[in-house]
Amino acid sequence: MDAEALLIQLGYAPNETLVAQLEEIQKNTPDYEKIEKHILDLHDHLKVNNAYVALSNTKKHLKIKVDSPTPELKEEAHEKIKHFSEKYKVTLEKLPNKETYYIIGFHH
Repeated sequence: MDAEALLIQLGYAPNETLVAQLEEIQKNTPDYEKIEKHILDLHDHLKVNNAYVALSNTKKHLKIKVDSPTPELKEEAHEKIKHFSEKYKVTLEKLPNKETYYIIGFHH
């Protein structure tokens, strides 16, 4: 999938800066092509929990942000993220004391 199409699916209006940022993230994420489709599926599944996949402005990785308004939705979002990580062998880094994860890459 090209960068512009991916940005649109994640809710962005593509421009040169965002395309370059996404391409840098893709290069920095080991075996990105093996998990790209699953990242988009996760993004869609998390919408009902007020959570989403987004570009990170601080690291060269995609981030998963949980903005759920209730503890139940928040817990459900974290369970979906854990399931995604285990099922598709995706290495995540959770930020301490935050509802944010970074997608580090595919692990064998």
